[in-house]
Amino acid sequence: QVRLEESGGGSAQPGGSLRLSCAADRAIFGNYALGWYRQAPGNQREWVGTIFTDGGTNYADSVKGRFTISKNSGQNTAYLQMDNLKSEDTAVYFCNSGGLPWGQGTQVTVSS
Repeated sequence: QVRLEESGGGSAQPGGSLRLSCAADRAIFGNYALGWYRQAPGNQREWVGTIFTDGGTNYADSVKGRFTISKNSGQNTAYLQMDNLKSEDTAVYFCNSGGLPWGQGTQVTVSS
């Protein structure tokens, strides 16, 4: 059973922007923090940032100041706004909450 679904990936140039969405089941969204993660080819999955149930956020140093996590609780959807993209941001991006299995993710490619 897929309880989180990522979308919004695509291609962007360095310095560009993308916004990813994560649709979650209500029972998960309202009770757990939600994290964004990414995995580049050949690399382990790394943590990008988290939004907590109270709306507070935390970010990895690699994206701090460039990425912003937000959520719309009424629609059970979280967002990852990615600005000033760099080539090293290229990865498959995942959301997760409540210790669910990893989903398919959404591909982000940043290149000139």
